[in-house]
This record gives sequence, C-alpha cells and structure tokens, in this order.
Amino acid sequence: MTTGTAISPGTLHEDSVVIDGLIIAKWDRDLFLDMQKGGVTAANCTVSVWEGFQQTVDNILEVNELIADNSELVRPVRTTADIRAAKAEGKAGIILGFQNAHAFEDQLGYISIFKQLGVGVVQLCYNTQNLVGTGCYERDGGLSGFGREVVQEMNKVGILCDLSHVGSVTAKEVILESSKPVCYSHCLPFGLKEHPRNKTDEELRFIADRGGFVGVTMFTPFLAKGIHATIDDYAEAIEYVMNIVGEDSIGIGTDFTQGQDQRFFEYLTHDKGYARRLTEFGEIINPLGIRTIGEFPNLTETLIKRGHPEARVRKIMGENWMRVLKDVWGA
Repeated sequence: MTTGTAISPGTLHEDSVVIDGLIIAKWDRDLFLDMQKGGVTAANCTVSVWEGFQQTVDNILEVNELIADNSELVRPVRTTADIRAAKAEGKAGIILGFQNAHAFEDQLGYISIFKQLGVGVVQLCYNTQNLVGTGCYERDGGLSGFGREVVQEMNKVGILCDLSHVGSVTAKEVILESSKPVCYSHCLPFGLKEHPRNKTDEELRFIADRGGFVGVTMFTPFLAKGIHATIDDYAEAIEYVMNIVGEDSIGIGTDFTQGQDQRFFEYLTHDKGYARRLTEFGEIINPLGIRTIGEFPNLTETLIKRGHPEARVRKIMGENWMRVLKDVWGA
C-alpha cells in the first residue's frame, strides 16, 4: 500500500474527527485534560453497567455536573452536529452510554426517558443474562420477546444498539431484528486470540454484511500478546478486522479504563457487580505507545506508517463512526 497523504501524521490527527467508541475510565478533570491532549473529538463514555434505573439517573446527574464544571474542556453530545461543534471548539464531546440494558428494568418507557437525558449508545447485555437476552459468558438463549421490543424502541427513539459483550446467538438475533445499524463498539477478533469476548470471522462478517459496524478495542487481556502488546499489535488487530468488514465499517473503541482501581475491576468481573466471578483480567497494561488517552495521536501515526492512505485513516479514526451515529440518531 502507499500512504497517499501529503500532510504529516500529527497534522492529520489534529485535522481529523477522532471518535473513541468506548471509554470506561474514571470520570474527573484529569481524564478530560488527557482527552484534550489526545485530540479526542468525542467518546462513548459509560455511565451504567449493573445499575438499575434510579442509580443510573444519579450517575447521569453526577456526570452532567462534572461536564458543566469543566465546560472549557468538554461538551455533551446528542447529535453528530454536536461532535462537529466539539471539533471546532477544541473540546471533547461526551456521549453518554450504557454497557447493559439493566437500567431499562422491565419498562419500555424508560428507553425514551434515557434518550431525553442524552443517552446515545446502549449495550444490550453485559456478559450475563438479563431481561433482553444473554451475554457472552453464559449459555446463550437468544433475544427475548421483551428484548425484541427493546430493540424496536431503541430504533424508534434513536439509541445505537451495542453488542460487544453480548452472546453470539443474541447478537445475531439483534442484528436481524434491528431496522437501524448496530455495532460491536469495542471488540477484538477471535482469529488472533481465542477468548469469549472476541468475535469470530463469521460474526464480524455477519454484522458488516447487514450494515453494522465494528469498533476495535486494545484491551490487552483480549490481545494475543496481552500486557506485552504494542501499538503495532493493536494496529494489526484493526487491519485483521478491516480485511473482513471493509474500510467503511470499522472504527476505534479502545475500552480505556484509565484511572480505575482494582476495586472497579472486581465490580466489572462479577455477575451483577457482586455475585459469581465471570472472568479474571489479571494485570491491565495498555499497549506500549498508547497507554494513555493522551497518546491517541500515536495511533494515527502508526496507521500512516503501516501504509494506510489518509482517507482510510480518517475513516478509521472517526468518520465511519460519524456516519453510523447519524444513521441511528437521525441528526
């Protein structure tokens, strides 16, 4: 491949819309400063995993206050126009997202309420069974009848369905049920490492062939070299997925856990945050070269160095996310 670019990687990064499809870092000013340093235009930021309706509303209230207190660094995002505005203002746009539909409880009406509160992306299951379907660490019973209604309501109000931690049968049924594009916001290929959270070539091809989207994570427990991985190993995973889904259906979803402590990971790795252990991550060290959000420009540079043309790099770093979000959100 030839680069086909006339500008430096640094300039390209500064000029591009850069979207991270999943950040579950510790919310504070230091994070916002690092997002600005890394040139992040917008990110899907987790505000709910195992929490129910009321606790999730409380989480959103807390995040909204934090955004207001740091309005010179960040702004809320409800539309892709807001993302463009964040870019123009030199701020990071915050997309509120869930990693579990648990906060919907058994009330379809809560979906529109969360949309009105600014939630733009919801993962349907987090690792285990809920009222919607099944996660990737259990025997997969597929999408429930209620789950079908949830997908239809999310389509109606404009919330993107995320399937990253969802079981393969449930994910397939959501893809077929949805009238809007759906995504794996943060996943890695099973072909590079056999892990329950990674997606097979067939799963990747199935979602892409039906208008879906794949964000590639760099979470080292799911990378072949684990904590010894580098930014080039991450780029290799991006290329592996792109060779299956195509350059128009791929983006970034780092799964940055920056600033989180061991207590937080214990919460994530147990069913409902406290029950049986589902998985064990071990030591969490991001790939060398992109260990912090502030090092995001290194990814653009790495992709250019590996021979990807400018137009493709822009797609990977954020333009593809923009298209999918607009398709789902309608604005």
